[in-house]
Amino acid sequence: MFQEPDYRENLSLMLSEVLDDIGVNERMVMRRRRRYMLKETMSNIRNRSIDLKLTEYHLGSQTEGSTTIGLNSDIDILVCVHDFNIIQDWSEWEHGKKNYLMIQDENTTPGYCFLQLLHCYEPRPATVIPKEHHINNRRGRILLKNTIFNGSGQGFLKHGPSGQCIFKHGPSYPVQGGHGMCDTDTVPAFSCKSWPQSASGWLDRQGIGRWPTQDMRRYIASTGCFVVPTGSKVSKYPDLEWRISTTLAERCLTFNLNITQIRCYVLLKMVLKSFLNPHGEINISSFMCKTVLFHCIENTESSIWKENNLIICLTYCLLELQSCVQNNCCSHFIIRENNLMAGQFTAGKKHELLKNMSDYLQNDRQMLLRIDIDDLGHRLQVKLNMVPQRAYHYEIKELYMFCDYLNTAYVTSINHMAILKYLQKKAL
Repeated sequence: MFQEPDYRENLSLMLSEVLDDIGVNERMVMRRRRRYMLKETMSNIRNRSIDLKLTEYHLGSQTEGSTTIGLNSDIDILVCVHDFNIIQDWSEWEHGKKNYLMIQDENTTPGYCFLQLLHCYEPRPATVIPKEHHINNRRGRILLKNTIFNGSGQGFLKHGPSGQCIFKHGPSYPVQGGHGMCDTDTVPAFSCKSWPQSASGWLDRQGIGRWPTQDMRRYIASTGCFVVPTGSKVSKYPDLEWRISTTLAERCLTFNLNITQIRCYVLLKMVLKSFLNPHGEINISSFMCKTVLFHCIENTESSIWKENNLIICLTYCLLELQSCVQNNCCSHFIIRENNLMAGQFTAGKKHELLKNMSDYLQNDRQMLLRIDIDDLGHRLQVKLNMVPQRAYHYEIKELYMFCDYLNTAYVTSINHMAILKYLQKKAL
């Protein structure tokens, strides 16, 4: 690692300039966020117009603005299906609806739950097992299986690479993007209006950094949660568990990061892709990197997160990630009992990851110069006067602007087309 504080500070400033050049700056981050939030709004206007009981949430790196062209991040869409009323307390039960009670006990993995079917017309457990997708467990509870989206009776809306509206069955549906478009990964979910009971303590927790702020916590408490049809890798009941998702809270947290924290997150993903997951493996996910970043921000003074400290911030996050791998434990930022690394990799893979992380931390300058993503290494060498300036065919900022216009026009077009097709069918 770097020994001279002044050198680390100068290198941090140069690295910040390079990230600015490749589009990781306040202006471009806000442009990307506005574009994807506009897409989310247009998609939901379309859904309501064609009588689909679905709400889409555009999430992940593309919506957060925490990516680059070279990272080639997917578009993550959570599709909330409004068929069921998911509750945590009997006071939330609604007459005439399909109500399910979230159950967390000694048989569920932390961060996961079972969904118990309730009676439609009385606030009590159901006693008749539906024909499909349910099971009566040993305690007499009728539980909903997370394989419900695998059958022919349920589906959710997805856009194909050419913009067509289709229904796909399954817990996760990746779609390869067309020319110039990002791949899309869509996950169905059910919503719960109330904040998860297992995360109630998080709302009162306060770290050294006084982050998140009280205003952020008050907003986050109103976002409720989702249940996603997937069980834990270490679950005894993989077909019955549903993952509790606080994804809207996480989007709020990311939207409140400063530009140095966003740049640190982008660098973490570049290091991950270049040295820790070099062959497309997913030993450590970008979500784990984001979680580690959140923990580090919470546990440090806010004055640390400045562009002249970027190298120090990156090193701190990588040391924290290294500790997580060493201990086989990366606690979810909001639901602390949920270990994101449970069952994630073998002992051999763990040894390999620790070696690669140690190599990076001992030779971080050389490793940064080796990152090919967005020509980051070469651009940094130019800043350090190690190599002459290379002539690029285009400026990345200009390419971002062009992609913004193209993508917005494309999304507007397919949504208009879906509404027109629906109106034509209805008129026949």
